[in-house]
Amino acid sequence: MSNQTKPIPAVAPEERLNFKKILPVFVIVLIDLLGLTVIIPLMPLYATSFGANALVIGLLGAAYPVMQFIGAPLLGRLSDRYGRKPVLVISQIGTFLGFLLLGFANSLWLLFAARIIDGLSGANISTAQAVITDNTSEKTRTQGLGLLGAAFGLGFVIGPIIAFVSLAASGNDYRVPAFVAAGFSLLSVLLTWFWLEESLPAEQRGESSRKAAFSISAMLEALRHPTVGLLLALMFFQQIAFGGFEQLLALFTLNRLGLNASGNAIIFVFVGILVVAVQGGFIGPWSRKLGDRRLIYLGLAALAIGLTLTALTPRQPLPSYSRAALQAELSASGDFRTHENPTTRHLAVELPPDDHKGWLGLVWILVAMVPASIGGGVLQPSINSLITKRIERSEVGGMLGISAAFLSGANAIAPLLGGAIFQALGSTAPFLLAGLLMAALLVAALIYIRPGKEEAQPAGLARGAEGH
Repeated sequence: MSNQTKPIPAVAPEERLNFKKILPVFVIVLIDLLGLTVIIPLMPLYATSFGANALVIGLLGAAYPVMQFIGAPLLGRLSDRYGRKPVLVISQIGTFLGFLLLGFANSLWLLFAARIIDGLSGANISTAQAVITDNTSEKTRTQGLGLLGAAFGLGFVIGPIIAFVSLAASGNDYRVPAFVAAGFSLLSVLLTWFWLEESLPAEQRGESSRKAAFSISAMLEALRHPTVGLLLALMFFQQIAFGGFEQLLALFTLNRLGLNASGNAIIFVFVGILVVAVQGGFIGPWSRKLGDRRLIYLGLAALAIGLTLTALTPRQPLPSYSRAALQAELSASGDFRTHENPTTRHLAVELPPDDHKGWLGLVWILVAMVPASIGGGVLQPSINSLITKRIERSEVGGMLGISAAFLSGANAIAPLLGGAIFQALGSTAPFLLAGLLMAALLVAALIYIRPGKEEAQPAGLARGAEGH
């Protein structure tokens, strides 16, 4: 009889994710992101129609993450003070207005105004993370945050498809996707208002009201935090590596494999599916078995391997490749390469020669995408989950806001830094250096991220930590 009772703890409520409470957040974030991802592929061309050059397009591309960098800690602190739901609703209304302004824009400065408004409003991801934290236990938090990451992955797969359909239906009227994005944003406002339950009780609000909503000194103070400072640094540097990987991959495959927009789309969809699978399915069992600390080790190791393998991709175009045909496609009058990041589109990229064609290069990079996607998929949710377990509950929203600010800062820096290295040292250098950075961070994490109180409380994790 005693043997029959052993499986009971495995299905205890605190070990199972409450999907009823998490589902509204997942759907709301996904719909909110569809608005953003419908717009992302079109922004460079939209700006070009107003006479913007490459430098101005780069600044426009940086406006959104810079505003997120400022807005995320602000909204995180406000959600600690006034509750999660009102902050989400107000920020989503701001996003809706930003998309409307984008659709009605008749000058370049209005595009900048729209992206600035949307960037500040789009910083509400830290508030969504706080809702997940409020509705999960320590054992299910990584899985919950992973589902939020899966919403991101789905958004970046579905959004460009919606953009393509709306352009085809409107005869390439670039205002139409902006209004479609506004429609998704309005839907997210309604879902948040009518479906989402407030997750922060009134008696727990305002406990950190004396703290500033955002300042550079607050971020520096967070870095000096004895239990989460290194985790915040890891969040920043892993996104420098993975964000640069995402932004430069199209240029890299153009140089190494001669892939055009369609070929790169296949790779990006493959990466998106992998990230969705990891964050939507695998990360829950992995986090319960390994714990957040070991999952961070796994993510750093996988990302180091994936980035290094990517850098070593053989320069071999597909059998159907024609250098002359690709040159004609890329230089065609009025043909804008929307698969390239606006901060890197001005780089001169050498196309591969017509000799030595084959399948090895494509197969190699698809294999490299597996560990790269696993690493990129597990790191953010596992780092954020461990952060929430090593701070006071009243600080969750604010600290996740600071984490999101580091993430946004990395997103603003990564394409600029990676593009400069790409131009100066060649296409393989950004990926190889990023792989070495991840390997160095793995060593630092193994040395300095020690078992914490979260491993002493759950019996399963405590037993697993005995050997470390």
